[in-house]
Amino acid sequence: MIYLDNAATSFPKPECVRRAVIRAMDDFGNPSRSAHDFALTAGRCVEYTRMKLAGFFNCADSKRVVFTKNVTEALNVALASIDGHIITTEAEHNSVLRPVFLKDKVTVVPVDEKGCYTVDDIARAFREDTTAVVLGHASNLTGNVVPIYEIGRLCEEYGAYFIVDAAQTAGLININMRQCRIDALCFTGHKALYGLQGTGGMCLSERFHPKPLMVGGTGSRSFETVQPSELPDQLEAGTLNGHGLASLEAGLDYVREMGPDMLLTEAGVLARTFHEELAGESRLAFYGDFEADVRMPIVTLNIGDMDSNEAAAELSDRFKIAVRSGAHCAPLLHKRFGTENRGAVRFSFSHFNTFIDVEAAVAAVKSLLLG
Repeated sequence: MIYLDNAATSFPKPECVRRAVIRAMDDFGNPSRSAHDFALTAGRCVEYTRMKLAGFFNCADSKRVVFTKNVTEALNVALASIDGHIITTEAEHNSVLRPVFLKDKVTVVPVDEKGCYTVDDIARAFREDTTAVVLGHASNLTGNVVPIYEIGRLCEEYGAYFIVDAAQTAGLININMRQCRIDALCFTGHKALYGLQGTGGMCLSERFHPKPLMVGGTGSRSFETVQPSELPDQLEAGTLNGHGLASLEAGLDYVREMGPDMLLTEAGVLARTFHEELAGESRLAFYGDFEADVRMPIVTLNIGDMDSNEAAAELSDRFKIAVRSGAHCAPLLHKRFGTENRGAVRFSFSHFNTFIDVEAAVAAVKSLLLG
């Protein structure tokens, strides 16, 4: 199978990740709950991972790195504490849109025919009661990348919190949350950070203090009837996924050693080659800004009149190529593109792919065009 679904979850994982999980299965107890070697080993891994993430994203304090089971949970925690007017965009994933739409005051900034919007578009959406801007650093559907540095400066000017969904970019683009004035950088572990599913979290600025969505055991202040007020315990009720965090630590070490710039460059060359070899086909429709200097290694398209799910099934069954089809949890973008009924087919590359994979995918798409 040629795996081209890395925007959903990365595959394969680096060998160091596999080894780390096996070691954890042999050595880990419950982190931060006991004083024996198994618990202490697990606890040290959790804290090392926390410290490495703080350094990687330039979070001011490792205690302000909070672990969740995925980026969706992190976004829900961050947004649950926001009152007042919120700005978001049509480019967002449902992990942003659904918690935002629970709020009363929301402005959704529209996108153009390529799925893009500008900093000026965001600026025009501010009101006197605006308290937060929440958006994805990059679209999982189009691969378009957002200028978070400029938007963060805008939020600082207006005194609004800036919440960023970095599901697609963490591990592929260097993110300095303090330079970008990010108050909650929400990330997942199982994509370009190469950890296992069930890992994620958020890095919090010193001024942002979200309230817990869930309370319970923390291993600290056990005789108090309320959740501890100190981070990270305040937002980490229950047993953490220690084995998953071992994978995330190893994946992060791999990303730091290889370098996000190199990982994005190698995957980007493959994605651009795939797009360029098919761009002349008149019966293919592409979605996104393919002229941008920086974009995710994603190419989303539709093939003739085929339904996207039919196309993906054909790619899998006939050509052994794994892609993503359907709505991609991005309903407003599909409405903008007019693809809400048929969806779209997404090819997403990683540096583990090869030009042989690209040529096979190009040949498969052309074959589907022939019927």
